[in-house]
Order: sequence, then structure tokens, then C-alpha cells
Amino acid sequence: MRSTGKSSLLILVTLVTAAITLYAQVGAQERTRGQTEERLVKSTREAMINVLRSAGANPSIGEEAKTFDRLVGTWDADFTFYRADGSVFHKKGELLFGWVLDGHAVQDLWIGYPTEGQKERTIGTTIRFFDTALKQWRVIFVNPQFNYVVTAQGGREGDRIVLHGRDTDALPIRWTFSEMKPDSFHWQGEKSHDGGKTWKVEEDHHMKRRST
Repeated sequence: MRSTGKSSLLILVTLVTAAITLYAQVGAQERTRGQTEERLVKSTREAMINVLRSAGANPSIGEEAKTFDRLVGTWDADFTFYRADGSVFHKKGELLFGWVLDGHAVQDLWIGYPTEGQKERTIGTTIRFFDTALKQWRVIFVNPQFNYVVTAQGGREGDRIVLHGRDTDALPIRWTFSEMKPDSFHWQGEKSHDGGKTWKVEEDHHMKRRST
């Protein structure tokens, strides 16, 4: 009877141990499967971004690549906005430039950090490409948070980059990159209310290249 009791206890312990081991193995397999599925979903979502970006300009752009290639990278931004009522609004942010679409275009992200009363950052993006027929850079800027889309075109004018277009109210606008140095540049957005005879500054931004 004692021998039988010990045998039963041994069998019970063996069965419990086997069950625990099996449970642990199944749990590990489930966790591994879950992690694999999570990585797959993440990689699938990032696939478009990975394909979008390019290491550099496409050779077909030639010398024109230098127009915006010098801006590739990340910049700390000091944004200034001049409002219609005469007030001035400042905010900090960042600006990121990079080649996309197999190097046929440059895309940037204008990011404004949240200020008091704001729950999220502001973010807009520009796609820039050199139109080989027009011999000018064409750009389209989109800010979905404000239902805002504008286009402009232009290129290098001396040591500046100047782009002309029309705002959503059909008035002429002028965007100018100036004081361009390896570690800083100045950007101004202007609007004309008299057909281009005079210009009023609406945005005045200073950028400093972020050190790595």
C-alpha cells in the first residue's frame, strides 16, 4: 500500500510538471506568434515610408539638385507669424528635409510644437520637384489641420531661392529662402494686396541645423 501511494504521488507530480511545462511552451509560442504578427503589422505600415525616402537626388536632376540638397536634414525652428490685427505670434518647432520618390523630389515637414491652449502640434508638408519643361521648381504645400493647400514655383535667384504662387484667397504670395549657410537659413512668407507692387511679411522664420 505504501509503495502504491508513492507511485501515485510520483505519477501526479510528473503529470503536473508536464502540464506546467506544456503550458509554458504554449504561452511562449503564443507570445512569439504575437510578437511576430506585431512586427509584421509594423513593417507593413512602414513599408510605404521606407520606399518613399531616397538616399539622395536622382542624377536626372543634374545641377538643380543643389538648390534644395543643401537643406536636407533636421532644423530647429523659431517661427514668427504676423497676424492681420497687428499682433505677433511666436512658437518653436522643427523642419525636416529629405529626398523622396527615387530622388526625383524633395519633401519637407514643418512642425510647430504645441503652445498654451493647444493639444497637439501643427504639421504641414511640402513636395518639391524640378519641372524639366518649365525649368523651374514646382511645390505644393499641404496642411490638413487647416484645410490648406497652395502651390508655387520658382528657383534660385542669386544666393536666394524665391517661389511665387497664389494663396487660397487668390492673392499673390512669395516664399523666400535667404541668408543660407551650412548651419542656418532665413525663410519669409509674404503676400501682396496690390498685384505684386508691394509685399507684406506674414511669416518670418529662422532655422538652425540640429547637431547630431
